[in-house]
Amino acid sequence: MEYPKVGVCSIIIRNNRVLFGKRKGDHGGGTWAPPGGKVEFNEDPKDTAVREALEETGLEVNSPRFVAMTNDIFRETKRHYITLYFICQYVSGEPKVMEPEKCERWEWFDWDNLPSPLFITIQNLLKQNFNPIIEE
Repeated sequence: MEYPKVGVCSIIIRNNRVLFGKRKGDHGGGTWAPPGGKVEFNEDPKDTAVREALEETGLEVNSPRFVAMTNDIFRETKRHYITLYFICQYVSGEPKVMEPEKCERWEWFDWDNLPSPLFITIQNLLKQNFNPIIEE
């Protein structure tokens, strides 16, 4: 039997804007999402949020705070994730593509003017009327 995996999304806010990347590959390629990834064995999800932000964007963040969760089923690729969302405090750096096989580019967006199309996890988050600028 298959079980869902646990994913983490790092919501990084700087000057009231949120960082999103244009994804590549078979898992959401062409869609936009904040940095994130899978929780590794024996890893605290808060540590995943900090690690993934650095690995994917080169940004240093800290103080991850849990703010939301989504149940994300990717029917086409037969994947299922429980995604945990953390607002991370921006510390330093400029976003750069650290994993060019997974991301085309990083850009800052106003939450009320996000790019399109969005990754399914973010679509599901928006259905909860979540707004990280208010939550911060």
